[in-house]
Parts: sequence; structure tokens; C-alpha cells
Amino acid sequence: MRRLGGLRHTSPGRLRLIRAALVVLTLLTGLFAGVTAANSRAGTDDLRDRAQPLLVDAETVLSALADADTTAAQAFLAGGLEPAGLTQLYEQDLTRASVALTAAARRTPENGVAGDAVRQLAEGIQQYASLVASARANNRQGLPVGASYLSTASQLNRLKLQPLAKTLLSAAQAEVDSGYSAARSTGWTSVLMLLLIALTVAFVAAQIYLSRATRRTFNLPLLAATVVTLALGLTVLAIVTAQRSHLNTADEAGSKPVTLLAQARTLALNERSFESLTLVARAGEDANEDDFKRAAQQLNTQFGVLSRALRGTDAAGPVRSAAQQHQTYLSNHDKVRAADKNGDYAGAVRLAVASGTTANFTALTDNLATALEDRKDVFAHESSVAGRGLGALTVLGPLLALAVCALAVVGLRARLEEYR
Repeated sequence: MRRLGGLRHTSPGRLRLIRAALVVLTLLTGLFAGVTAANSRAGTDDLRDRAQPLLVDAETVLSALADADTTAAQAFLAGGLEPAGLTQLYEQDLTRASVALTAAARRTPENGVAGDAVRQLAEGIQQYASLVASARANNRQGLPVGASYLSTASQLNRLKLQPLAKTLLSAAQAEVDSGYSAARSTGWTSVLMLLLIALTVAFVAAQIYLSRATRRTFNLPLLAATVVTLALGLTVLAIVTAQRSHLNTADEAGSKPVTLLAQARTLALNERSFESLTLVARAGEDANEDDFKRAAQQLNTQFGVLSRALRGTDAAGPVRSAAQQHQTYLSNHDKVRAADKNGDYAGAVRLAVASGTTANFTALTDNLATALEDRKDVFAHESSVAGRGLGALTVLGPLLALAVCALAVVGLRARLEEYR
């Protein structure tokens, strides 16, 4: 330490101290550039390859289960042998749920909330399918017990399986949020930017000192080192800014709307299921009708949230159409309930399964599905392009730092040699 302190009292000593400070600061900058880029790239890759597909799989499980419940109830309401189209759609829904659940299982830890949800869903889907099969078999024979089987299956779906799917969806959203945080690497990026600023200031200060001490205006190697440092800083700033912009778009216009739209579509499907179960039970205004009213109120509120969240996006149009179709569906539902209350059960069933009512409801869910797929595409695209440039920066940052280091040594060595 005494020797180092003594260096500052002589001109060559001060030059050696300046050279050492520039070299150390440059090497630290290169190290942090490589580490920051590597961490950001790893976080972005994890978001793209694991968290984003997991969110899509969880949404598919929830949507398919709600769709299966609604389709099973509609097929049962038709009476006798279920329509082939509805039977096929129901089987496709269960297949979609099972395939998506298998994919989600590969992306979730074995232990934890998500892992428990996956295991319970795998068991519950089989149990649900068995109950629906029993309901269909009894319904074909005209046995009233079929309605009890269907009611039990629907309760299993809505009260256990769908909440488990929502738990999986929430866990996937948490994974996505964690992925955003890891991809941004805010701590590493902040330190890197401070080092780049400090290094630029150090080079400017060193050149001002040399200019005054040696009466030479420019030291070309140090000037080149300063330019390279500025180029590295601008490159880091451009890559980080682009990454943050893509991640913010993926978050605000992708993953968050995906969750909101999945919830909205599930509520719409639950409404249709509640309506059918009310008629199947032949009990007039029962608990299913109360559930219908709650779901309708929640969905109307959800449409308001979605209109604000999707304003100015390609998904806004389908959501507006879905909101209008939902009001038409509620009007049709009022007619169904009025016919049932007046003792015209057969008329109420005809209204509930009429082609016009079915077409309106199908358009409602299809519009929500269209908006959902659009937001999934945005999420997938933005999370994919967010990592552009990070791989190059992982290598380029340290290499440019070594070049700056060499230029600093060359520039100061020429001045030191003048004292020999």
C-alpha cells in the first residue's frame, strides 16, 4: 500500500495508477456484460420454452373441462341417443384436457401446488368421464337416475376439476411473472450500466489529464478505447431497451389478457351448463339457476375489464362482439326460464337447444376463443423475439472489453516510455 501511495507522487507513477484503474474497470465491465447477457438470455429462454407453454397448457385444461361439462349437459338435454356431433365434441374436449395436462406435467415440479393439481386432475378426469358415461347409459334407457349421475359429474367438474385447473393456471401465471423478472435481470443490468458510465467517465478524465500533462490534445488509442466503450454502452442500451419493450408487450398484451379471456370463456361455458342442468333437474328455479345468475354477473364485469385491457388490439373486436352476443344469450335464457315457469317444459327445452340459441352461444364462445388465440400468439411472439441480441452480447461484451483494455494499455505505454 505504501508503494502504491508513493506512485501518485511521480508522473510515471500516476500513469501506472491510471492504467491499472482503466484495466480493472474495463475487465469488470466485460465480465458484467457477459454475465448480464447470459442471465437475461437464460431467463428469456425459460420464459419462452417453459413458462409460456405452461400457461397455454393450463388454459387449455381449464377451457376443455368447462367445454366438456357444457357439451355433456347439452347432449343429455337432447334426450335418448345423444347427437353424434355433441358426443364427438365432448370426447375431443376430454382428449384436449388430457393431452394438455400431460404436457403441463412435464413443465411443473413434482412437488408443490402445481404438481398436486396435476395429479388430482389426472385422477379426477377419469372419474368425471366414468360418471358422464353412466349418465348417458341411463339416459338412453329413460331412467331418471341418469340426471343424478350427470349432476354429480357436473359438480365434480365445476367444484373440483375446474378449481384445480385454475390453481394450475395461477401457478403458471406465477411462473410467467418469475420468468419476466429473471429475463429482465434488473440488478445485473443496473450494475453493468453504472460500470459503463464509470468507464466512459474514467477514459475522458484520463485523456484530459494526459492532455494537460503532456501538452498533446489527443491520445489516439485512448480515444479509440473511449469510442469502443461508447459503442458497447449503446449496444447494451439498445438490446436491453428492445428486450424490456418486448417483455412488457408480452406481459400487458399477452399473458395477462390470456388469463382474463380464459376466465371469461369458462364463465360463459358455465352459464350454458347451469342452464342445461336446471332443465335436466326439472326443479324450476334451483341452485343451478342461482349459479347461472352469479356467473352472468361476473362475466358482464369481466367484459368491462377486458374492454379496457384490450383497447386498441386486434382482440378488441371479437370481445366486443362476444359481449353483445352475451346479452342476446341472456335474453334467450329469460325466455327459456319464462316457458319453464309457465309449465311449458318441452317448450323451454326446445328454446334452450334451438339452432338460433346454439348458434348465438357458439358465436359467443368462438369470439372469445379467437381473442384468446390472438393473445396467445402475441405472448409467444414477443417472448420469443425478446431474446434477440443477448446471445451475441454474451460474447461481444467481453471481447470488446478486452479490445478496450488493449487500447488503454497501448495508449498509456507510449507515454510511460517517454520517461525511460
